[in-house]
Amino acid sequence: MARIMRKLSLNLWRPDRQREHQRETPQESLCFYATTISSTSSKDVSSHPTEVSLAAKQDRHSTRGLDQAVDAFLRAAGTFRYIHENFTNAPSMDLGPDMLEMLVQLMLAQARECLFEKLELQSREGRTIDISLDLAQEAAQVAAVYNDVHGLISREPVRDYVPETWISLILVKREHHLALAHKHLAAGLIDRPIAEFRVETKLTLEHIQKSDGKTQLEVTVPRDDNERKLLGKAHLREALVLHEESQRLQRMCRELKGKQALAKVLKKGQEATLDMYSKIGDEDDFRELLDPPDIIASTKFQLSITHPDFGQHGVEDLFRSLGPVAIFSAKRHWTAPRNVQLQRGPDGEGFGFSVRGDSPVIIAAVDHNSLAEMAGMKEGDFIVGIGDKDVKWASHEQAVRLIKQCGDFINLKLVTPMDRNYMKKPGKPSQHDKGSVSASSSSGVSSGQPSPAGSVTTAHVTRRLPWNPFKKSGNQRDSRDLTFDNVILR
Repeated sequence: MARIMRKLSLNLWRPDRQREHQRETPQESLCFYATTISSTSSKDVSSHPTEVSLAAKQDRHSTRGLDQAVDAFLRAAGTFRYIHENFTNAPSMDLGPDMLEMLVQLMLAQARECLFEKLELQSREGRTIDISLDLAQEAAQVAAVYNDVHGLISREPVRDYVPETWISLILVKREHHLALAHKHLAAGLIDRPIAEFRVETKLTLEHIQKSDGKTQLEVTVPRDDNERKLLGKAHLREALVLHEESQRLQRMCRELKGKQALAKVLKKGQEATLDMYSKIGDEDDFRELLDPPDIIASTKFQLSITHPDFGQHGVEDLFRSLGPVAIFSAKRHWTAPRNVQLQRGPDGEGFGFSVRGDSPVIIAAVDHNSLAEMAGMKEGDFIVGIGDKDVKWASHEQAVRLIKQCGDFINLKLVTPMDRNYMKKPGKPSQHDKGSVSASSSSGVSSGQPSPAGSVTTAHVTRRLPWNPFKKSGNQRDSRDLTFDNVILR
């Protein structure tokens, strides 16, 4: 039946589902698309081997295939639960908490259905009355789980966003498995005489059945073979009624009516129950007018949701090229990147600046009247590129090595923070993170745009002034504190 559910499932992510309800759900958040991808891994929305489609494609006639189906459904439930717990402010009903909770329970219900089929398959030969009673309770548990799913899917506003076929199929499965529960209980009662019932078996019969004492038989533990047959026939009659109800629900749904595979499964279950009922004697008993006791749903197997393990598949961060998020984020204000080109003179003197820190490297000091100062480089600028290489994530050693490899000509790409000072005066100077790029030189300089005057560079700045590129800068500051500690990145 899981295969039928897969074929009947509609893609909740398709735009036509939104057009059907005349509700547009635009969302430009990356979280929305990431969540959509995560949900796609749980639902059969394409030809790719998603979890639900993997479960539906397994061989349901082998224990190995059923184990794989259970595992796939549990993984799908885990993915939906992860989205439910980590995604807020859903832009559409598809990602709403009510919808996701319903999908989690639906996946768990199908996993338990596959587990029940595995128990039936394993106990097909040599089935005792105790095994039959266990199967009856497991089938009743499957029916109870589908009944809970029906309660979730029938609530507003979930009902308006799921196909009616889903609701009908859930009802069909509920009635079908409830019929199987009565059938297995009847099979355990009919196949063995009362003399072979153990004390444990009688206790089990007493605890798995509950009679209302009005329209139901009060017999839960038969005292003789007549009561045993009477109770067995009552459960078989109830199973036949439930089989007919499941087929009626199938015929009432336009989409399910044409599903021959589903009709075949339901018909096969009814014929097996009818064949068992025909083998029992037809002695008349006025108590046959009463219904059998209800079967209390229970299970010996606990299903655990398999949460997605994203560590199994390494992927690269989509925003890694933007740099460390603590520095290069939308909360910070920066100037546009500018190129600074420095050409060393024939005397071989240095460029006149020093760097410190990692990821990214910061300009720690600029020598007075040096190439760096004339090119517009200022303390506090961040180096985001050296030559044609991006160095936002480069360590201090890597940046110094790249600068030295450039030789007499160096092309730097710099950005200047506009909202805060990333430099802090030290208690003691540290030489570990400071890399000097030699002394000043007065040789040829080629630079791009100058550094903005609003750069926060020294300890004399008490408040940040707005940068106006059309305003001439005031008097030069006479002194600079060129000794700084390690950069504090926040």
